[in-house]
Amino acid sequence: MISIAEKIDVPSPPARVWEIISDPSAVVSCIGGAELGESHDDGSFDGVVVVRFGGIRVRFAARITLELDQDEREGRLTARGRDGQGATRFSGGAVFRVSENPANGGTQVAMTGEMNLSGKLAPLIESGAGVVVSRMTREFSAALVERCALPDAIASGPTADGSGTVAVPDSSAAPAVAPGPWRRLRDRLARLFGRGRSRLPAGGGTAGKSVSTPHRGGRP
Repeated sequence: MISIAEKIDVPSPPARVWEIISDPSAVVSCIGGAELGESHDDGSFDGVVVVRFGGIRVRFAARITLELDQDEREGRLTARGRDGQGATRFSGGAVFRVSENPANGGTQVAMTGEMNLSGKLAPLIESGAGVVVSRMTREFSAALVERCALPDAIASGPTADGSGTVAVPDSSAAPAVAPGPWRRLRDRLARLFGRGRSRLPAGGGTAGKSVSTPHRGGRP
């Protein structure tokens, strides 16, 4: 049997941390080698995670049930499955709770759980479980902290239009500005000079040399 008892400190408000940790897709994004599968009518869903034990990588597939208590910010997870070759089976459960951390004004996530294994790889997995759980907890903690600090935590409040989304200006879609008198004068001179250059005979000009333009006030 593998026992789990971990606490994670997150420098974000409890409401934000609960938003992430109660969303299976968000949690999976914080676990390397994990992915969600099919959802079932009873509310359970399939999940897969690849875990490294020393030089061996084991792929576990599980049927997972998640029960959430929004008011208490507490969740209970149960899972049952086996490894990719069917040589090892497991079943287990865990409880997690999100609470304010008065020490630093952030949040603490407390997790406790147990997992039972049977089969060919059970002794190997159990012998290295302590190191693996510690490593995965560190990786998950870092990813959770980063995920909770993403800009959408700031943009979650209502905006002036009530959409709850912060619009980012798109420079490519900026409205055209009506040309002023200086802009019209510049365009007119450009067209005039352009016509003057177009009447030059072939070979009559050399790159880098200036081209004289007609003088309207008198003879040059």
